[in-house]
Amino acid sequence: MLEILDYLKARYVSEKAQGIVEYALVLAFVVVVAVALGTSGDLTNKVKEAFTNVTNAFASKSTGQH
Repeated sequence: MLEILDYLKARYVSEKAQGIVEYALVLAFVVVVAVALGTSGDLTNKVKEAFTNVTNAFASKSTGQH
């Protein structure tokens, strides 16, 4: 009986740890991408410009302008 409990404990503890490691890797990847985008001035300006264009498009549609 103890062997079964030890097996189940080891299995679920290792899966939880694996999930935490996966989340940490995803978070690290997001941080690296954010830093890369933040340091590249031209790319940052292009992203801001794209968001501005989308915002203006929504604003013109809501006021009925084309």
